[in-house]
Amino acid sequence: MMEQTRHFPRPWPLLILRSGFLLLLSLSQACQPLKEQTPHPMLSPLPAPTQTSPPSPAPTLPPSASATPTALPASRPPQSCPETSGRLERSAIETDLLDKPMRYAVYLPPCYDSSTENLPALYLLHGQNYDEEQWIRIGAISKANELLRAGELPPFIIIFPYDYSYKQPTEYPFAQVFLQMLIPNIDAEYRTQTDPAFRAIGGLSRGGAWAIHLGTRNPNIFGAIGAHSPAVFFSDMTTLRLQLSEANRETFPRIYIDVGLQDSEYNSALSFAKILNEMNLPHEWHEYIGFHEEKYWSAHIEEYLRWYAEPWK
Repeated sequence: MMEQTRHFPRPWPLLILRSGFLLLLSLSQACQPLKEQTPHPMLSPLPAPTQTSPPSPAPTLPPSASATPTALPASRPPQSCPETSGRLERSAIETDLLDKPMRYAVYLPPCYDSSTENLPALYLLHGQNYDEEQWIRIGAISKANELLRAGELPPFIIIFPYDYSYKQPTEYPFAQVFLQMLIPNIDAEYRTQTDPAFRAIGGLSRGGAWAIHLGTRNPNIFGAIGAHSPAVFFSDMTTLRLQLSEANRETFPRIYIDVGLQDSEYNSALSFAKILNEMNLPHEWHEYIGFHEEKYWSAHIEEYLRWYAEPWK
Protein backbone atom coordinates (compact mmCIF):
# COMPACT_ATOMS: atom_id res chain seq x y z
CA MET A 1 0.00 0.00 0.00
CA MET A 2 1.14 3.47 -0.37
CA GLU A 3 3.07 5.32 2.29
CA GLN A 4 1.64 8.84 2.56
CA THR A 5 2.92 12.12 3.87
CA ARG A 6 1.26 15.54 3.75
CA HIS A 7 3.35 18.60 4.53
CA PHE A 8 2.03 21.91 5.89
CA PRO A 9 3.90 24.89 7.39
CA ARG A 10 3.09 25.86 10.99
CA PRO A 11 1.25 29.24 11.21
CA TRP A 12 3.59 31.93 12.53
CA PRO A 13 1.00 34.09 14.34
CA LEU A 14 -0.03 31.13 16.48
CA LEU A 15 3.59 30.41 17.35
CA ILE A 16 4.16 34.05 18.43
CA LEU A 17 1.02 34.21 20.59
CA ARG A 18 1.82 30.86 22.14
CA SER A 19 5.41 31.90 22.96
CA GLY A 20 4.25 35.18 24.58
CA PHE A 21 1.60 33.39 26.62
CA LEU A 22 4.17 30.87 27.91
CA LEU A 23 6.56 33.71 28.92
CA LEU A 24 3.87 35.56 30.92
CA LEU A 25 2.85 32.33 32.61
CA SER A 26 6.41 31.45 33.59
CA LEU A 27 6.94 34.94 35.10
CA SER A 28 3.76 34.73 37.18
CA GLN A 29 4.67 31.26 38.44
CA ALA A 30 8.12 32.44 39.50
CA CYS A 31 6.47 34.46 42.31
CA GLN A 32 4.45 31.51 43.70
CA PRO A 33 5.47 28.46 45.78
CA LEU A 34 6.27 25.46 43.59
CA LYS A 35 3.46 22.93 43.32
CA GLU A 36 2.37 20.21 40.97
CA GLN A 37 0.23 21.68 38.19
CA THR A 38 -1.83 20.36 35.32
CA PRO A 39 -1.00 22.22 32.08
CA HIS A 40 -3.83 24.23 30.59
CA PRO A 41 -5.10 22.65 27.32
CA MET A 42 -4.28 25.83 25.38
CA LEU A 43 -0.62 25.50 26.40
CA SER A 44 -0.14 21.95 25.14
CA PRO A 45 2.59 21.58 22.45
CA LEU A 46 1.52 22.09 18.86
CA PRO A 47 1.68 19.05 16.58
CA ALA A 48 4.72 18.64 14.33
CA PRO A 49 4.05 20.50 11.07
CA THR A 50 5.16 17.85 8.58
CA GLN A 51 3.73 14.59 9.86
CA THR A 52 -0.04 14.80 9.64
CA SER A 53 -1.44 12.15 7.31
CA PRO A 54 -4.41 12.44 4.94
CA PRO A 55 -6.99 9.66 4.73
CA SER A 56 -5.50 6.82 2.71
CA PRO A 57 -7.40 5.50 -0.30
CA ALA A 58 -6.19 2.00 0.61
CA PRO A 59 -4.32 0.12 3.36
CA THR A 60 -0.50 0.46 3.54
CA LEU A 61 1.59 -2.08 1.70
CA PRO A 62 4.93 -3.39 2.98
CA PRO A 63 8.01 -2.37 0.98
CA SER A 64 8.78 -4.37 -2.12
CA ALA A 65 11.53 -6.93 -1.85
CA SER A 66 13.13 -5.38 -4.92
CA ALA A 67 13.48 -2.05 -3.10
CA THR A 68 16.65 -3.17 -1.30
CA PRO A 69 19.33 -4.03 -3.87
CA THR A 70 22.68 -5.46 -2.98
CA ALA A 71 24.66 -2.58 -1.52
CA LEU A 72 27.49 -0.97 -3.42
CA PRO A 73 30.91 -0.78 -1.76
CA ALA A 74 31.00 1.82 0.99
CA SER A 75 31.07 5.37 -0.35
CA ARG A 76 34.44 7.07 -0.36
CA PRO A 77 34.84 9.73 2.31
CA PRO A 78 34.56 13.24 0.83
CA GLN A 79 38.19 14.09 1.56
CA SER A 80 39.43 11.26 -0.70
CA CYS A 81 38.18 13.16 -3.76
CA PRO A 82 39.83 16.54 -4.37
CA GLU A 83 37.22 17.59 -6.97
CA THR A 84 34.29 19.61 -5.65
CA SER A 85 32.04 19.42 -8.72
CA GLY A 86 31.13 16.93 -11.38
CA ARG A 87 31.00 17.74 -15.06
CA LEU A 88 28.50 17.64 -17.92
CA GLU A 89 28.97 15.96 -21.28
CA ARG A 90 26.55 16.29 -24.19
CA SER A 91 25.74 14.10 -27.13
CA ALA A 92 22.84 13.08 -29.39
CA ILE A 93 21.32 10.06 -31.07
CA GLU A 94 20.42 10.65 -34.70
CA THR A 95 17.96 8.16 -36.12
CA ASP A 96 15.30 8.07 -38.82
CA LEU A 97 12.85 6.85 -36.19
CA LEU A 98 12.54 10.36 -34.75
CA ASP A 99 11.90 13.69 -36.45
CA LYS A 100 14.66 15.30 -34.39
CA PRO A 101 17.82 13.93 -32.76
CA MET A 102 17.50 12.70 -29.20
CA ARG A 103 19.95 15.06 -27.51
CA TYR A 104 21.09 14.23 -24.01
CA ALA A 105 23.34 15.59 -21.27
CA VAL A 106 25.28 13.36 -18.88
CA TYR A 107 26.38 14.40 -15.40
CA LEU A 108 29.52 12.62 -14.19
CA PRO A 109 30.21 12.94 -10.44
CA PRO A 110 33.44 14.37 -9.00
CA CYS A 111 36.52 12.17 -9.52
CA TYR A 112 34.76 9.98 -12.09
CA ASP A 113 37.94 9.78 -14.18
CA SER A 114 40.18 8.77 -11.30
CA SER A 115 37.94 5.85 -10.26
CA THR A 116 37.29 2.43 -11.77
CA GLU A 117 34.01 1.88 -9.94
CA ASN A 118 30.85 1.15 -11.94
CA LEU A 119 28.13 3.58 -10.87
CA PRO A 120 24.32 3.65 -10.71
CA ALA A 121 22.53 5.58 -13.48
CA LEU A 122 19.58 7.94 -13.02
CA TYR A 123 17.55 9.03 -16.08
CA LEU A 124 15.61 12.29 -15.57
CA LEU A 125 13.08 13.51 -18.14
CA HIS A 126 11.84 17.09 -18.54
CA GLY A 127 8.32 18.46 -18.85
CA GLN A 128 6.44 19.34 -22.04
CA ASN A 129 7.67 22.44 -23.91
CA TYR A 130 11.05 22.22 -22.15
CA ASP A 131 14.26 20.37 -22.99
CA GLU A 132 17.14 18.46 -21.42
CA GLU A 133 18.30 21.64 -19.67
CA GLN A 134 15.23 21.88 -17.39
CA TRP A 135 16.46 19.63 -14.59
CA ILE A 136 19.86 21.32 -14.73
CA ARG A 137 18.32 24.80 -14.58
CA ILE A 138 16.17 24.04 -11.53
CA GLY A 139 19.15 22.79 -9.55
CA ALA A 140 19.67 19.05 -10.01
CA ILE A 141 23.41 19.34 -10.73
CA SER A 142 24.23 21.98 -8.13
CA LYS A 143 22.35 20.01 -5.46
CA ALA A 144 24.04 16.75 -6.48
CA ASN A 145 27.47 18.42 -6.21
CA GLU A 146 26.58 19.82 -2.79
CA LEU A 147 25.39 16.47 -1.38
CA LEU A 148 28.33 14.57 -2.87
CA ARG A 149 30.82 17.05 -1.38
CA ALA A 150 29.21 16.48 2.02
CA GLY A 151 29.43 12.71 1.61
CA GLU A 152 25.65 12.42 1.94
CA LEU A 153 25.14 10.70 -1.42
CA PRO A 154 27.10 7.93 -3.12
CA PRO A 155 28.46 8.82 -6.57
CA PHE A 156 26.11 8.14 -9.50
CA ILE A 157 25.60 9.24 -13.10
CA ILE A 158 22.61 11.33 -14.23
CA ILE A 159 21.33 11.32 -17.81
CA PHE A 160 19.01 14.10 -19.09
CA PRO A 161 17.34 13.09 -22.41
CA TYR A 162 15.41 15.41 -24.73
CA ASP A 163 11.87 14.68 -25.91
CA TYR A 164 10.76 17.19 -28.54
CA SER A 165 7.16 15.95 -28.87
CA TYR A 166 3.73 16.36 -27.24
CA LYS A 167 2.42 13.05 -28.68
CA GLN A 168 1.25 9.94 -26.84
CA PRO A 169 3.69 6.99 -26.63
CA THR A 170 1.65 5.06 -29.21
CA GLU A 171 2.09 7.83 -31.78
CA TYR A 172 5.87 7.88 -32.21
CA PRO A 173 8.82 5.62 -31.26
CA PHE A 174 10.44 7.65 -28.47
CA ALA A 175 10.28 4.64 -26.13
CA GLN A 176 11.98 2.40 -28.68
CA VAL A 177 14.87 4.82 -29.16
CA PHE A 178 15.19 5.36 -25.42
CA LEU A 179 15.34 1.64 -24.58
CA GLN A 180 17.18 0.27 -27.61
CA MET A 181 19.61 3.10 -28.34
CA LEU A 182 20.03 5.57 -25.48
CA ILE A 183 20.48 3.13 -22.59
CA PRO A 184 22.89 0.85 -24.53
CA ASN A 185 24.88 3.95 -25.59
CA ILE A 186 25.17 5.12 -21.98
CA ASP A 187 26.18 1.67 -20.74
CA ALA A 188 28.81 1.39 -23.48
CA GLU A 189 30.22 4.89 -23.07
CA TYR A 190 30.25 5.16 -19.26
CA ARG A 191 30.98 2.91 -16.29
CA THR A 192 27.44 2.04 -15.25
CA GLN A 193 25.92 -0.66 -13.11
CA THR A 194 23.60 -2.54 -15.47
CA ASP A 195 21.52 -4.36 -12.86
CA PRO A 196 18.02 -2.77 -12.69
CA ALA A 197 18.49 -2.19 -8.95
CA PHE A 198 21.08 0.44 -9.92
CA ARG A 199 19.15 2.12 -12.73
CA ALA A 200 16.32 4.58 -12.00
CA ILE A 201 14.04 6.77 -14.09
CA GLY A 202 12.13 9.89 -13.10
CA GLY A 203 10.51 12.93 -14.61
CA LEU A 204 8.59 16.16 -14.21
CA SER A 205 5.02 16.46 -15.55
CA ARG A 206 5.13 14.83 -19.02
CA GLY A 207 8.54 13.48 -18.03
CA GLY A 208 6.85 11.84 -15.05
CA ALA A 209 4.38 10.23 -17.46
CA TRP A 210 7.33 8.84 -19.42
CA ALA A 211 8.91 7.53 -16.21
CA ILE A 212 5.66 5.68 -15.42
CA HIS A 213 5.28 4.41 -18.98
CA LEU A 214 8.86 3.15 -19.33
CA GLY A 215 9.43 2.06 -15.74
CA THR A 216 6.27 0.02 -15.15
CA ARG A 217 6.66 -1.81 -18.46
CA ASN A 218 10.34 -2.61 -17.95
CA PRO A 219 11.04 -3.78 -14.38
CA ASN A 220 13.92 -5.76 -15.83
CA ILE A 221 15.57 -2.43 -16.76
CA PHE A 222 14.53 0.05 -14.04
CA GLY A 223 14.54 -0.55 -10.30
CA ALA A 224 12.97 2.78 -9.33
CA ILE A 225 10.41 5.22 -10.77
CA GLY A 226 10.03 8.85 -9.71
CA ALA A 227 6.81 10.56 -10.85
CA HIS A 228 6.96 14.24 -9.92
CA SER A 229 3.62 15.95 -10.66
CA PRO A 230 3.02 13.35 -13.38
CA ALA A 231 0.65 14.21 -16.23
CA VAL A 232 -0.04 10.54 -16.91
CA PHE A 233 -0.56 9.68 -20.59
CA PHE A 234 -4.26 9.15 -21.25
CA SER A 235 -3.34 6.18 -23.44
CA ASP A 236 -1.71 4.62 -20.37
CA MET A 237 -4.68 5.22 -18.09
CA THR A 238 -6.71 2.81 -20.23
CA THR A 239 -4.10 0.03 -20.13
CA LEU A 240 -2.30 0.34 -16.78
CA ARG A 241 -4.78 -1.80 -14.81
CA LEU A 242 -4.48 -4.70 -17.23
CA GLN A 243 -0.73 -4.30 -17.54
CA LEU A 244 -0.10 -4.06 -13.78
CA SER A 245 -2.46 -6.91 -12.94
CA GLU A 246 0.31 -9.22 -14.12
CA ALA A 247 3.15 -7.40 -12.32
CA ASN A 248 5.42 -9.39 -10.04
CA ARG A 249 5.22 -7.62 -6.71
CA GLU A 250 8.59 -9.00 -5.61
CA THR A 251 10.48 -7.47 -8.54
CA PHE A 252 8.34 -4.39 -9.15
CA PRO A 253 10.28 -1.08 -9.09
CA ARG A 254 10.23 1.27 -6.12
CA ILE A 255 7.83 4.14 -6.87
CA TYR A 256 7.78 7.71 -5.55
CA ILE A 257 4.86 10.00 -6.43
CA ASP A 258 4.69 13.62 -5.32
CA VAL A 259 2.37 16.46 -6.25
CA GLY A 260 1.34 19.90 -5.03
CA LEU A 261 -2.10 20.33 -3.50
CA GLN A 262 -2.77 23.17 -5.94
CA ASP A 263 -1.29 21.27 -8.91
CA SER A 264 -3.41 21.12 -12.06
CA GLU A 265 -2.31 17.47 -12.46
CA TYR A 266 -3.22 16.45 -8.90
CA ASN A 267 -6.03 14.13 -10.04
CA SER A 268 -3.79 12.54 -12.66
CA ALA A 269 -1.18 11.67 -10.03
CA LEU A 270 -3.87 10.42 -7.65
CA SER A 271 -5.44 8.21 -10.32
CA PHE A 272 -2.11 6.48 -10.87
CA ALA A 273 -1.69 5.95 -7.12
CA LYS A 274 -5.17 4.46 -6.88
CA ILE A 275 -4.38 1.96 -9.63
CA LEU A 276 -1.26 0.90 -7.74
CA ASN A 277 -3.38 0.45 -4.62
CA GLU A 278 -5.89 -1.67 -6.50
CA MET A 279 -3.07 -3.86 -7.78
CA ASN A 280 -1.56 -4.10 -4.28
CA LEU A 281 1.74 -2.64 -5.53
CA PRO A 282 3.94 -0.68 -3.06
CA HIS A 283 4.65 3.00 -3.59
CA GLU A 284 5.12 6.29 -1.77
CA TRP A 285 2.69 9.21 -2.03
CA HIS A 286 3.78 12.74 -1.01
CA GLU A 287 1.63 15.88 -0.99
CA TYR A 288 2.93 19.41 -0.53
CA ILE A 289 1.57 22.91 -0.82
CA GLY A 290 2.46 24.00 -4.34
CA PHE A 291 1.54 24.37 -8.00
CA HIS A 292 2.53 22.73 -11.29
CA GLU A 293 5.65 24.82 -11.77
CA GLU A 294 9.43 24.83 -11.60
CA LYS A 295 9.42 26.68 -8.27
CA TYR A 296 7.73 23.66 -6.70
CA TRP A 297 10.05 21.08 -8.28
CA SER A 298 13.18 23.07 -7.49
CA ALA A 299 12.17 23.19 -3.83
CA HIS A 300 12.13 19.38 -3.69
CA ILE A 301 15.25 18.53 -5.73
CA GLU A 302 17.21 17.41 -2.67
CA GLU A 303 14.39 15.14 -1.53
CA TYR A 304 14.21 13.55 -4.99
CA LEU A 305 17.95 12.89 -5.21
CA ARG A 306 18.10 11.42 -1.71
CA TRP A 307 15.22 9.07 -2.51
CA TYR A 308 16.75 7.81 -5.75
CA ALA A 309 20.16 7.24 -4.16
CA GLU A 310 19.04 5.76 -0.84
CA PRO A 311 19.46 2.06 -1.90
CA TRP A 312 22.82 2.83 -3.55
CA LYS A 313 24.63 3.86 -0.36
